[in-house]
Amino acid sequence: MQGADDPNRAEPDRRRAHGGLFDTQLTELNGSLEADWLERARTLVVSNDIDAAAIVLTSAIAAHPDSSDLRLALAGVYQQNRHFAKAEKLLRELLTQYPDNVAASFLLARMLSHQGRLQAMASTLRGLFHHGVHDADLVIQAVELLDEGGRQTDAAAICEDEIAAGSADPRLHAYAGMLHIQLGEFEQARERYMYAVANDKRAFEWNIPIGLSSLQRYEDLSHADFELFRNGLKQFDLNDQARTSLQFALGKAHDDIGDFAQAARYFRDANAMVRATNPWSRKHWQHAIASRLVAKARPCRGDFSTDWTPLFIVGVPRSGTTLTAELLSRHPDVCNRGELHWLPKVAQQLELTGHDNTAQLEHATSIYEAQLLQDDDTGAKWFIDKEPLNLLRLDLIMAMYPNARIIFCRRNSRDTALSLWSQYFTGGAQAYAYDLVDIATVIQSCNRMMSHWLTRYARSIHVVHYEELTSNPTSCVSQLASWLGLSECDYLNTKNRQASINTGSLWQARQPVYIRSVERWRNYAPYLPELLRIPIE
Repeated sequence: MQGADDPNRAEPDRRRAHGGLFDTQLTELNGSLEADWLERARTLVVSNDIDAAAIVLTSAIAAHPDSSDLRLALAGVYQQNRHFAKAEKLLRELLTQYPDNVAASFLLARMLSHQGRLQAMASTLRGLFHHGVHDADLVIQAVELLDEGGRQTDAAAICEDEIAAGSADPRLHAYAGMLHIQLGEFEQARERYMYAVANDKRAFEWNIPIGLSSLQRYEDLSHADFELFRNGLKQFDLNDQARTSLQFALGKAHDDIGDFAQAARYFRDANAMVRATNPWSRKHWQHAIASRLVAKARPCRGDFSTDWTPLFIVGVPRSGTTLTAELLSRHPDVCNRGELHWLPKVAQQLELTGHDNTAQLEHATSIYEAQLLQDDDTGAKWFIDKEPLNLLRLDLIMAMYPNARIIFCRRNSRDTALSLWSQYFTGGAQAYAYDLVDIATVIQSCNRMMSHWLTRYARSIHVVHYEELTSNPTSCVSQLASWLGLSECDYLNTKNRQASINTGSLWQARQPVYIRSVERWRNYAPYLPELLRIPIE
């Protein structure tokens, strides 16, 4: 029997639930203008009477069958009430009739994204920008949505189509540059970035210096970027964002050529500026870790698929998670989804509903699983989520997926600290990374958490040491593959199928495995005495 909240419940049942007074109000709306129906529906939505809003809009469409606004509003109400199939049907019908309807395209795209149907989302947005030049702000919205969903190839294609059609907006060139870097298309990235720099004085505020510095390993001071960055710092009207970007870029450039004293000065100034505007509470972090250490184990789901296995690569950021994922994903049975940000979201949702709520755990799992598996039919049996600080949520992972496998990446703590400290994280992420004492606190806490998890889930965890991975990658990856039960593969000589990398290792991960980052901290010890206070773990 269908329940009262069944998406397929008949409209007459809904009407009966709202009583005769509501029917009277509907009758009063007969003959009303489209705007009056919309206003009535909005009032009901604001009062959280979503079912009533759906009835009003359904009646309105009967009265105004050609109204695209009413159909769009009803699709939005269906989506809000989690009647996704109805919403999608309505939106696709609307787009068949009006393929350039921006609001319908974005509503459908966002709904598909939430469902993990990212290929379908990309197709929807590509269809909207199929020809001609469009409003740049609108294009940027689409590009950001695609980039967030890991569809960098589609996002870059939209940018390039706009540029080819005649768009001269420097922002689109800057976005194209960012996307080309993630896709490993470094020459195209430089071309787009340099156009933005030449045509908009705000370009340095868009982190373009950091992007340019990540395109290669500099060999000497003769590279034109050194002059570009230094001249940029001389601009009198430079804001803090632009100055920070230039300083991190110059720090990286001087590090490349072995001028570690100058690199340390640039990095120190850049970190001080970011730290001043991105506070991070060591006390709150330590309290959160202490709470995690005493939390009771979550009950596991009893029913889970054995057709595929989730693989979580965790550790302190900059500890080798990207390299490990990149090497493993060369196997045809492994799909690397990059750093998904959905586990923290479902964890927060569960915190609000209670740890022992089985139904909520199932719901949270379905949300996360849709983002991990997606709709691109990779044929893979292993799916990687390499969000490093999923390390903090291994109990949730094991409750959701008792068959999960965890790879813990561990690296010399001083090398990890230096790598974090010399990296700029956009969007306020990793706010601890601009102070070496805070970084040391995070490293020690993560190691403590992993020791705790090993007492619970030892059979599900494999430790990879960065130093071993870089010095003897064949042996290290072979041991890891054997533990996972993967068939034989020439990991070092097989081309990676992953299109994009969107972490700080986007250039390094595409190079042959190298060891020059091992013991790198020693180059900075004379200039960063704080490093020596970090214990080597």
